Amino acid sequence: MATAKRSRLTVDERREQLVRLGVDIFSERPYDEVSIDGIAAAAGISKGLLYHYFPSKRDFYVAVVRHGAAQLEAATVIDDAASPEDGFVAGLDRYLDYVEEHDSGFAAVLGAGIGNDPAVRAIVDDVRRAMTDRILDNLTRRVEPPVPDTPQVRVAVRGWVGFAEAASLDWLEHREVSREQLRDLLASTLVAAVTAAVGDVVPS
Repeated sequence: MATAKRSRLTVDERREQLVRLGVDIFSERPYDEVSIDGIAAAAGISKGLLYHYFPSKRDFYVAVVRHGAAQLEAATVIDDAASPEDGFVAGLDRYLDYVEEHDSGFAAVLGAGIGNDPAVRAIVDDVRRAMTDRILDNLTRRVEPPVPDTPQVRVAVRGWVGFAEAASLDWLEHREVSREQLRDLLASTLVAAVTAAVGDVVPS
């Protein structure tokens, strides 16, 4: 009987496969509860082979966070075909999808522990800047009348991104409001923050 030849993965393909596994692992358990032995066992490889791709658990985690950040950025792209309001709400829904699906990892990165690692913080800060720029682009390019891109508006949007993170972490921990209520709260607080910032620039 002919035996099918198993295709050999390239180094990059194997590394990508391990990172995707890491997303699942760190979505279920925080960093401190995950061991190199456990990662290797879940991947079905030796610990030595895992070290061949990632010199340490920290390096592995940083690669996982970078992959997750790219996923989050891709998931929350605002669709130009939708109205500004519908596009933003859809982006919030996808953001909350990610938060809910990767709850432990999301809390670990934005909370304490390894989340304070410089490499992890740099990745998180890049995501925050990307989200801020995306929202500002939507406000200044697609909303009628366009929202002015002023320092006050930028501060308001950057502050809202931090508020969205804090509210999401609180929601994951307590679940005192529904997901829909959280989404609507996030949408209304952004409108309120930007409206106050614009009013500060152009008094009514």
